[in-house]
This record gives sequence, structure tokens and C-alpha cells, in this order.
Amino acid sequence: MANFYLDNPSMKHHLHHPLMKRIVELKERNYTEKDLFDYAPFDFEDAMDSYEKVMEIAGEVIGEVVAPNAEDVDAQGPTVSNNRVQYAKGTVQNLKATTQAGLMGLSMPRRYGGLNFPMVAFIMASDMAARADAGFCNLWALQDCAETLYEFGDEAQRQQFIPRVCNGETMSMDLTEPDAGSDLQAVMLKATYDEANDCWRLNGVKRFITNGDADIHLVLARSEEGTRDGRGLSMFIYDKRDGGVNVRRIENKMGIKGSPTCELTYKNAKAQLCGSRRLGLIKYVMSLMNGARLGIMAQATGLSEAAYREAVAYAKDRKQFGKAIIEFPPVYEMIANIKAKLDASRAVLYETARFVDIYKVLEDIEKERKLDPAEKEELKKYKKLADAFTPLGKAMNTEYANQNTYDCIQIHGGSGFMKDYPCERYYRDARITNIYEGTTQLQVVAAIRHVLTGTYLLQMKAYQEEPLSPELDALKTRLAKLVELYERLVPKVADTKNSEYIDFQARRLVECAGHIILGYLLLQDANRCPEEFKRSAEVYINYGEAEVNKIYEFINGFNIENLGCYKQ
Repeated sequence: MANFYLDNPSMKHHLHHPLMKRIVELKERNYTEKDLFDYAPFDFEDAMDSYEKVMEIAGEVIGEVVAPNAEDVDAQGPTVSNNRVQYAKGTVQNLKATTQAGLMGLSMPRRYGGLNFPMVAFIMASDMAARADAGFCNLWALQDCAETLYEFGDEAQRQQFIPRVCNGETMSMDLTEPDAGSDLQAVMLKATYDEANDCWRLNGVKRFITNGDADIHLVLARSEEGTRDGRGLSMFIYDKRDGGVNVRRIENKMGIKGSPTCELTYKNAKAQLCGSRRLGLIKYVMSLMNGARLGIMAQATGLSEAAYREAVAYAKDRKQFGKAIIEFPPVYEMIANIKAKLDASRAVLYETARFVDIYKVLEDIEKERKLDPAEKEELKKYKKLADAFTPLGKAMNTEYANQNTYDCIQIHGGSGFMKDYPCERYYRDARITNIYEGTTQLQVVAAIRHVLTGTYLLQMKAYQEEPLSPELDALKTRLAKLVELYERLVPKVADTKNSEYIDFQARRLVECAGHIILGYLLLQDANRCPEEFKRSAEVYINYGEAEVNKIYEFINGFNIENLGCYKQ
């Protein structure tokens, strides 16, 4: 019996992080729902026991149903018939199994039929799902769009749509268009108000829409006549039951083939305004995208997990020159690096999820009552950290997923290039992770602000103050020296006041921050569970040290006058 929760000790490790006590206390409003719902916890231990049991169920369903279906789903893929998507047979089975297991609406409040679980638990299920089938992870994890609906929709909309998601209906976010990819300010899908029927009508085309034939859509559309920028965009809710949206085609993709990526035509489609006009891009999509980026971090981590396990299994089994190839230094070094990058990815994934949990719940509580001064400071702190860690983690984890799946194929040699082994699917699936929901380059644009304003540096120093076991002191000292290099690099670039030069070096500065922060997070994991994480901490800090020194030498030796030689 495969269980993707029970066979992975790092899952329980991250589920039981010390910060969970505060998260659960906030999420459960000090356990005030215990008399309203039979399945509401009465204390922290009861809540954690519930999370454990549901993660075990998720691990079993994903291991026993989703994973065995993955190869057939990849080969068969979805199709279009009469302008509607027909999922692959395995995808239908996956959706049915996860719904029957109660894995829809995990984070939604109980009053709408959800489990009221923290984001950490939802992300953990996504992590496991991606290990099994990254394409299915997209379909299942898009239930997170309900978070945006809950946060910005009115009560009638919450009552209308969220219970349907909890009962298994799927969602999509319809943002991009043929002429508006990353530049969402260019969105031109038109929204007009229909006074006679007291509703909005949507007309236009959307492209690259993941799960584009979903039951419930969140749609970015231009509601303000004559506008051309983000201030003219609003968010709308489209219900498939009302009709008016057709699937023109499904993209023929390199990977994540089980997830239909659709081009949609809107023809006078009935829709509801979500929230206020003109805030669609400025406020709502930013929130939606941050949630999606956290989900892609989980997807990338799950792919790294799959690549690591496949690499180890093959390297132990494959014999060359009279011994298993895992005994050769070039191979065991690659596997050690895959494992270190995997553990570092998971560390920043759950750290980010914890930050998101705290600030999101405090924002929700603020709608119910006034926060006290300490709570306001807590909200401000964790919102800033979530804002900083989301692009950093999305950039690091997705690049690592690409590196790890690449190295997994390399370990397989010629066999890895064949469809006989799943590593070629992992490689194809991973390639999109550092592209969609904002390319790595766009994550750098978001993260560089936190380099220049000192957010990352302050957090590095906070991690440096964390007490650790004496046997980790040497690694901690090495990280402290990297922080010193980082402190020298940032002003060296920033003080030029040359925006083009700062943009040019931004990726290196963000990577530098990432290596140091992930190193500290792995140290914390090694402190709590040395048998599981100490080796990865050592390997990752060796790797990060080499990368930071390389960046330091490049920036120190770079003559700003030579910037022009990079231009085409």
C-alpha cells in the first residue's frame, strides 16, 4: 500500500513545526467552533490529530489512485468535444477519489462545508499530489481560487459557490489573453453591465487557461470603457451552468499533459462582479497570483521528491563495471545535491506557507473585530515576510525542480531519455514551473525590492540568532560569513543608482539571498531532526557557499562600463 504521507518523514516534520501552535490558535479562533461542528477541534492536540489523519488519507489516495494513473493520463490527455473538455479516464478517477476522500475545500471555513485547515496542510497535500502527477496537482490545487472568492466576494457569493467547491466542483483563474501574457494590464476581455438582467456580460478571448472548462471561473476583464491600464480591470465570477463560454482548443503542451490548458471564447457570458470595480488587477489578482505561486512552489517540490526517489532507485539497481552506479562519486554527488535541493525547497515552501497562514488569518479576524496592537504588528510582520518569501521561494524551488529532474535523467543515462522510466515525464512537467504564474525573471523583479530594502537581511539575522545544537555551530559560522559577503554586495550594486545595472545584477543578488536563507532553514530542520536533515544541511551549505562566492566574485569584478556588451 503506497502512502505518500507515511513514507516521507519530512512531511510530519514540517506539519509539526513550532509555529503551528500559533497558526492553529488563530485559525480556530481559540477553538470556539467545537460546539457548532462535530469535527471542529477542542484544543491544539486535537487539531493536529485531525491534520495528521487527513494527511494520511490524502497520502493514501494520492499513492494508491493518482500515482498509478499518472502514466496513462500523460499518454491519453484531455480532449475537446462539442466545445467541452473531456478529461482522461484516469483524471476522472482521480477527481472522484479525492472528492470522496473529503480533500476538496480543505482550507475553507466549516460553515461553507470546508475543513478549516491551515494553508500548511493544503500545501502539503499539493506537494504529495505533484509527486504523483504534476498535471493533476494543477486541477486539484485550483480549489485554492476559493480563497480569493472567500476573501473578496460577498456573503451571497460565498454561500453560492464555496460549498460547491467543497463538494468537488473545479475552479480556474482566467487571466491571460493572446496579447496579454505576463503584462496583465493589457487584458481586453470586455465586461459590460446588463441593466435589464442585473448582471455583467463578458466578451472576448482568454488563452493559456489551466483547467479552462472548470465549473467556476474567476475572470479578469475590462469593466471601464476607454481605459488601457490596470485601473480599468475588475474581477468577475463566471458559473459554467450559465453558459456562454466555449473551449476553442486545448494547447498541445510539452508536459503536465493531464491538465487541460485551454483557449476560451466568451460570448455574452453572464457573470457576477467579485468585490469592487477597478481593483481586479491592482488587488484581487495580486492575491490570487501569490496563492498560485505558493502552489507552484509545492508542485516543484513534489517533482523534486519524485526525481530524487527515482534517481536513488535506479542508481542502486543499475550495475556498471561490477558495482551499483550509486557507489561512483560523480553519481552519489548528484544524488546528494538533488536531496539537498529538495530538502531546501521543502524548507522554504513550508516557511512561506506558515507566514501566509498567520497574516491571512489575522486579516480575516480583522473583519470580525479590531486587532490589538500586538496583533497588528504580527500581521504587518508576517505579511511582509510572505510578500518577500513567495517570489524568492517560487524562483528557487522551480529552478531546482528543473535541475533535479534534469539530473535524474542524467543518472539514468540513455534509459532516462526513453519513456520506459518516469523521469522523462518529471523533466517535461518541471519545465513549466519556472514559467507560469510569473517567470523566474518576474519573481526576481518582485524579490529585488526586499533585497534593497533589507527584508531578507533582517530575516537572515533573525535566523542567525536562533539557538542551535553545538554540533551545527560550524555550519552556522559559515552562513554568517556568507551574510557578511551579502551585506557588502547589496550596497555595491545599489549605490550605483543605475537602475539598468541594478536590474542586471538583480538575479544574482536574489539568488545570493536565497542560498543563505535556505541554508538557515535547513539548519533549523537539522537542529530539530538531525538524522533526517543534517546531511542535506551540510551538502546545501557547501553548494550555497560556492554559489555565493561565485556571485561575489562576478559582481566585484564587473565593470559597469561593460554592461553594453550584453546588449544585442
